[in-house]
Amino acid sequence: MGSVQLNGSGLVASLSPTHIFSHKTKLINAKSSFLRSKHKATRAKTIRAISTAPASQPPVAAEPDDEPPAVDFAFVHSVLLPDGTPDVHWRRACGGQKLRDIMLDTNIELYGPYSKPLSNCAGVGTCATCMVEIVNGKELLNPRTDIEKEKLKRKPKNWRLACQTNVGNPDSTGLVVIQQLPEWKAHEWNIPRNLPIDDPETSTGND
Repeated sequence: MGSVQLNGSGLVASLSPTHIFSHKTKLINAKSSFLRSKHKATRAKTIRAISTAPASQPPVAAEPDDEPPAVDFAFVHSVLLPDGTPDVHWRRACGGQKLRDIMLDTNIELYGPYSKPLSNCAGVGTCATCMVEIVNGKELLNPRTDIEKEKLKRKPKNWRLACQTNVGNPDSTGLVVIQQLPEWKAHEWNIPRNLPIDDPETSTGND
């Protein structure tokens, strides 16, 4: 049995079953061909993407690095705290450095009234304004230099110039207790027996 449909000019046309079947077959074949070509294109893109991607490997857990050797410092300010106890500031640094550099890099007061530009020699050893008193740990420091022997000849033997004092070597560990601005201190004190040397980041004063 035939069917009818409108053509482009609005006329009624009669189509035979054979013609309809042939038309549907062509549409199905065209659609199938389109889907196959689209699938191939998608597959090709997928393959290309996979082929250019680096091979996936399981993540490797990074091993924690061992903490490098370091020297602990207890810097005692020249002025006591309001309660009369020493104002101690803890620091930690690798050995093999000048004491002056360690103090300046960790914001420890070194020059006092001579901290302004041109008030000190900037570490060349001519002004002797970077004096410190070594209360403990002198075995980690180099002997007095000739400059120190000259500049500090009337000072106690445990006084040093920070710019001339080397702290151990990169493998050194231990504790150095330093009195800041010894010329300006208004007190005498000894190392407390309960000094918390195992917790260098804890200060008895304010940093």
